[in-house]
Amino acid sequence: MKVRKAVIPAAGLGTRFLPATKATPKEMLPVIDTPAIQLVVEEAVAAGLTDILIVTGRNKRSIEDHFDRAVELEVFLEEKGKSDELKQVRALSEMADIHYIRQGEALGLGHAVGMAEMHVGGEPFAVLLGDDLIHPSMPLLREMLRAYEAHDRSVIAGMKVPHDQIGFYGCITPEPVDEHLAKVLSIVEKPDPTGAPSDLAAIGRYVFAPEIFDALRRIKPGKGGELQLTDAIASLLLEQQVLAYAFDGTRYDCGSKLGYLQASVEYALKHPEISEDFAAYLKSRIC
Repeated sequence: MKVRKAVIPAAGLGTRFLPATKATPKEMLPVIDTPAIQLVVEEAVAAGLTDILIVTGRNKRSIEDHFDRAVELEVFLEEKGKSDELKQVRALSEMADIHYIRQGEALGLGHAVGMAEMHVGGEPFAVLLGDDLIHPSMPLLREMLRAYEAHDRSVIAGMKVPHDQIGFYGCITPEPVDEHLAKVLSIVEKPDPTGAPSDLAAIGRYVFAPEIFDALRRIKPGKGGELQLTDAIASLLLEQQVLAYAFDGTRYDCGSKLGYLQASVEYALKHPEISEDFAAYLKSRIC
């Protein structure tokens, strides 16, 4: 079955970016001039997914406002002759069919994904986490969708990380199928690196068969007392095959300050307005 829908969990409190996220959702922190969540939505749209559910929480209203019409702003821009800015603002409300649901309690990523069940309606769907930014020049999600449609199996993105960092991720035990695909033999959340079965980490892109919701109902709170999506994937493995798509491009971990700064620098170096000047500035600082 063709995948048509995407789910973007965006209910986290963003405590690692306090005090900036006290009143501003972490998903709205800008990478140059574009909120991180807009980059994630654009990735989904570029892969052909225009039915998008964003799972939000308290103090996240600005996300909805961002993708809504802003008539007064549009009138102002039109009167001032700012046609390029007007086009950008109008495009936000037209880029996709975006829906919202609130996660009332912060019970974990597994719980957030589970809230999408009614909207998904028994279809396969993609999950994109805003903490992981993938530059649009690297069509990871598009390739994962192709893999799902070719094999009719859930597909999770995997990326090799330094062994001492695997304890920050879900850890995949793979059995290679071809250059990019592997069967997932097992997956465990944040293992002790000394006993981790591999260096292949699950990163924030997934394409799920609808049976993931049955698996989510079976799991109990795990690491951190939360319902872990990794545990649900492990449960799903007991009933059907899951594939891992090995990603060897560049990912930006915007859940950390360093990763966010790295993304900002890399996106600035490719920004059509400032790339040359910014590159010259960096060169002057390094030299």
